[in-house]
Amino acid sequence: MTDKELAREIRKQRRLEKLGTNSPICGTCGEADYRTLEKHHVAGRKYDPDTVIACRNCHRKVSDDQKDHPAIDANADAMLSAIGMFLLGLVDLLELVIDKLSAFGLALIERAKLAGGEHAGETVA
Repeated sequence: MTDKELAREIRKQRRLEKLGTNSPICGTCGEADYRTLEKHHVAGRKYDPDTVIACRNCHRKVSDDQKDHPAIDANADAMLSAIGMFLLGLVDLLELVIDKLSAFGLALIERAKLAGGEHAGETVA
């Protein structure tokens, strides 16, 4: 193994360790390149330590969406506020998943049309 390959492998292993898995994947878009993956605080770092793995693109989108979440009243119940922020964070993630599912569904229907044209006249047994 060359010095360059060794350095790359060390970087990779450090990144995988930080992500907490040897097979990380973005939970919203399916990106699996470890170099593009990060941990995202679902409720926001101030409200809850729980994270999910997201690629940099999805992470930027949901982090920006968090800026539109309501401010927490200092006198409000901290646990209820944290749960509310977590739920809003999940909504942000699920909106990305819904967009991806919609794109997949439309692509599948389009592919079915094309495949149907190739098999015109065949009957299904």
